[in-house]
Amino acid sequence: MKKILAFDVYGTLIDTQGVLTLLEQLVGEKALLFSNTWRAKQLEYSFRRALMHRYEHFSVCTEEALNYSCDTLKVSLTLEQKLSLMESYHKLPAFKNVIKDLLLLAQDYQLVAFSNGENDVVEQLLINANIREYFSDVITADEVESFKPSPLIYQHLLKRTNSKAENTWLISSNSFDVIGAKSQALNAVWVNRTNLAVYDPWGIEPNFTINQLDELSQKLTKEVKEG
Repeated sequence: MKKILAFDVYGTLIDTQGVLTLLEQLVGEKALLFSNTWRAKQLEYSFRRALMHRYEHFSVCTEEALNYSCDTLKVSLTLEQKLSLMESYHKLPAFKNVIKDLLLLAQDYQLVAFSNGENDVVEQLLINANIREYFSDVITADEVESFKPSPLIYQHLLKRTNSKAENTWLISSNSFDVIGAKSQALNAVWVNRTNLAVYDPWGIEPNFTINQLDELSQKLTKEVKEG
């Protein structure tokens, strides 16, 4: 049986900073700060909803975070502008070389997309980025009505792929996701594209860290041989 590679989507395959072009048009020099605030609050709201057992679609968290960012940064956007930003979030681009990297990995591994986003949005996002064909399945938070890093969603991943934890690898740029997967005995790889991100110092480490996906195949081969 092929090993399962479960790829986080937002921030790992898909560049969440892809909204910057439109933000620069709308908010000028505040664009990067706005984008970072929006992303941070989007994640925070998903965590809080999971803890409170008050699930809403990830797009709801995204919209609420957008409104928060407008309020806290004193940015006034029309309803039409907000809708344009929300729509752009559904059409974010893949990082450079992702298509080539996935094509290579799909030859030796079973790839699945594994996301907090709702299923139809993630499906369309992957299609728009021209990478849907490389995944045997799309597994999302919708199916358990909770968000990463809840244990529920990692156990659901194993059930959907009919795989054991030791045969399953999470690939994510989010350290909370890596820690969540490792806490459920999965293997996990942290993608630190810029070397600027700080890994959460919880004492729960990834199997290894990479900067780009093109490092993954060789590192996995080495890990399996040494393991």
